[in-house]
Amino acid sequence: MQLINPGIGLIFWMTLAFLIVLFILGKFAWPAILKGLKEREQSIQEALDAAKEAQEQMKRLKMDNDKLLKDAMEERDAILAEARKMKEKIIGDAKGKATDEASVIVESAKEKINSEKLAALREIKSTVAAYSIEIAEKILREELKDKAKQKKYIEKLLKETSLN
Repeated sequence: MQLINPGIGLIFWMTLAFLIVLFILGKFAWPAILKGLKEREQSIQEALDAAKEAQEQMKRLKMDNDKLLKDAMEERDAILAEARKMKEKIIGDAKGKATDEASVIVESAKEKINSEKLAALREIKSTVAAYSIEIAEKILREELKDKAKQKKYIEKLLKETSLN
């Protein structure tokens, strides 16, 4: 029953032991514990600040990356549009040049055909004239073998000539 009803001496020595332990703890342990807690709190706060700053930097980087990506896409679209325009211009120029060259070739071919046609006609005319002269010569020789026919033919020619 001593524990249930403690005596004054026991309470005194327990209080004295408690105060001594409290004094020793207050003098040596608590400042070290409080210092450790304060350092821990400071390092946690610094880590939280660093994490917050890193998060903000990540947001800025992401925004910068998005902007760069958007700029790159716009530049790519502009380059592609310019390339399409150049392609269409080159194709148009090539078509125009091909059309012009085709026209020149067609005109040249027409001129060549006409010149060859004229040359062929001249050759045909000269051949026909040569054959006509040859045939007329043969006919005249045949008809002019006889002296009477010769005189008759000359008179006929003279009559035709005087009529004109």
